[in-house]
Amino acid sequence: MNAVGPPTVLGTHMPLEEVTVEVAGPAPLTAPALAHLRSLGARTAQRQVTPTGPARFAAAGHEVGEVTAHTDWADVLPEADAADEATVQAASGMMHVHGRRDGGPRGLAVDYAATCASVLTVQGLLAALVGQARGGARATEITTGADRAALLTLSQYIAAANAPEAEAVPSAPGGPPFTAACGTRFELEALEPAPWARFWRELGAPEEAIRSGWPAFQFRYATACAPLPQALHRTANAASWHRIREAAAVAGAEVCVLRALDERAAEAVPAAPWTLTPYPWPAGTPFGWETGAPSPSDALPATDALPLSGLTVLEAGRRIQAPLAAHLLGLLGADVVRIEPPGGDPLRGMPPCASGVSARWLALNRGKRTVEIDIKSPAGQAELRELAAHADVFLHNWAPGKAEGRGLGADHLASVNPRLVYAYTSGWAGRLPDAPMGTDFMVQARTGVGEAARPADEPPAPSLMTLIDVLGGLVGAEAVLAGLLSRERTGRGVWVESSLLGAAETLTAPALRRAAAGRDPRRPAGFRRPLPTADGWVAPADGTSSAAGADPARLRAMTTDQAVAALRAQGRPATAVTTDLAALPQDPRLHGAFTRDAHGSLVVPSPWRFA
Repeated sequence: MNAVGPPTVLGTHMPLEEVTVEVAGPAPLTAPALAHLRSLGARTAQRQVTPTGPARFAAAGHEVGEVTAHTDWADVLPEADAADEATVQAASGMMHVHGRRDGGPRGLAVDYAATCASVLTVQGLLAALVGQARGGARATEITTGADRAALLTLSQYIAAANAPEAEAVPSAPGGPPFTAACGTRFELEALEPAPWARFWRELGAPEEAIRSGWPAFQFRYATACAPLPQALHRTANAASWHRIREAAAVAGAEVCVLRALDERAAEAVPAAPWTLTPYPWPAGTPFGWETGAPSPSDALPATDALPLSGLTVLEAGRRIQAPLAAHLLGLLGADVVRIEPPGGDPLRGMPPCASGVSARWLALNRGKRTVEIDIKSPAGQAELRELAAHADVFLHNWAPGKAEGRGLGADHLASVNPRLVYAYTSGWAGRLPDAPMGTDFMVQARTGVGEAARPADEPPAPSLMTLIDVLGGLVGAEAVLAGLLSRERTGRGVWVESSLLGAAETLTAPALRRAAAGRDPRRPAGFRRPLPTADGWVAPADGTSSAAGADPARLRAMTTDQAVAALRAQGRPATAVTTDLAALPQDPRLHGAFTRDAHGSLVVPSPWRFA
C-alpha cells in the first residue's frame, strides 16, 4: 500500500504536469519526495537507489528550464557526525527532546529528519519553479540537508533553551498516554482547564492531582515532557474504557485509543497529503505558459531575489501548523502579514522571553508584519476581505466551518480576488468523520504514529515532541507552493487544503507498507537507542549498535569522545548525543550555524541554500 496517492485537482492540470524529475539517492531521503512529486503530476525516473550518500533531484520540462536539488544527511554538520538518520537525530538534539518523557535520550524509530528534509526538497523545487515562472529569480541549484531539517523542527525548543531568561523544563519523566482497566491505552485532549478538571472529577481523581497535573499537561506542547501525578494514571487504570468515554463526553474533553499500525493499514485509503481545487473559470481557458495563460503575477523585483519576493501572504494561524507554514514562505522571500486578534496573540508573552517576546513565538513568527483584526465582527471580516483582495495567499488553520461562518471561506475571498491561493491547514481534511479533535497528539494516536515512533520493545506512545504539527506545517507550505505554481501556469487562483492527517500518513508510509505486506511494521527492539558512556551518550549509525566494537559495557567505561573515536576507528559512523540544547551554539559540530535576531533570540539556519 502507498499512503500517498494522486491529489484531487479539479478542472485543470496538475502543477508539475509535463515536468520530469530524475531522482537518485538513499530511500529515506528520496521516497517521500518521490511520492509527493508524483502526486503533483511529475514524471519521475528513479535512476539509482543507494544505501548512503546524498540525494539528487533534477527537474526539467518544456519551457520550465532545469532545477536541481541536492539533499544530504549533512549540510551544516560535519559529514562524520551526520551520516544517517540516527546520527542526525543524535547531533541535532532530536534524541534529547524526544527522550525527555523517558528520562534520557531516545531515537525516533521513524525517519523523521529525512522525511522533513524530503518535503523541504519538494518545496525548494516548487519555489524555484515559481520564481522562474515569475521571470525574476533564476535559482537552478537548491541544497538542503537532513541536519537543517532537524534543526528547523527543533527551532522552538532550541530558542527556548537559549533565551536570556531561564526556562524551567521539568526533569521528571512521564506523561500520557493513559491505560484503562481493560488495558486500553488512550490519549486525552483538553485545551482548557475546565474540561480537564471535569474529566478527572468524573472519574474520582484527587483534587490536588487534578490541580497540579494541569500545568504539566498544558505545557507538554512546549516542553515535550509531562510529568503528571501518578494519581491520575491510577485513576484512569481503575476505570473501564466505557466509563472513561462517558466522563470525556460529560466534561467536553476528548479521548482516543492508540491505533495499531496493522489496524491503520487495513483502513487507510491512498490519498495525497493535500488537495488542490481551482476556482471556476470560463471553459477553454488555456493551460501552460507556452499557450498564453492569463497574465502571471508581478515579476520578482530583482534577478537575485528569493523566489517568493514580492508576494504577500496573509496568515491567520494558531499554535504551530499554519504559523510554521507561513514562516517557511517568509524564508522563501514572501512578505508575511500575520492577522492577530485585538490585543495581539496571547502566546507572544509565553515564557521564556527575549526582550519581552516569547522565544518560542519568535521561532515561528519573526519577520512577519502584524495587523490586529477582530474577525468575529462584520467590520473585521470586511477588513480582512479588503486585505485579501490585494494578497497572493491567505492561510489559516481555524476550526472546521469557522471561515465559512464568518464569510471568509474560499468562495468568499475568491470573489474579491480570483487569483488568490486560499490555503487551509486542517486536522483531518474531512477524511475521517469519526476522528477526534485534530491536535498533534490525538492525530499521532489515531494514525499509528504512537506505535511507529517507538521500537518493538517499547510500549506505543505518541512522542511529546510535536512531530505532526511541525510536519503538518511543512506539508502546508508545500501545498501553498503547489498552488502558486498552478496559479502561474493557469492564471487563476486555487483552493488548497493540507492536514495533520496527511502529514502523519507521509511519516508512517514505510511502516504502513510493511504492515500491508504482512511484515512487522515496527522497528526491532533497541532500534536507535543511544548507548551510555562515562560522561554522556553515543549514537552509532543505524545497524551498528550491536556490532563488535559497540559493546555497551566497553563503551560505558569510555568518555564520549573516546567512544566516538573507537567506533569510527572500526569504520562505524557514530556521534555524541546532544543532551543540552543550550550548549548547541557552542558545539564545535555546529560552529557558526546559529545567529540571533533583534530580540536576542537564537535563530536556526534556513532549511535551504539557493544558487
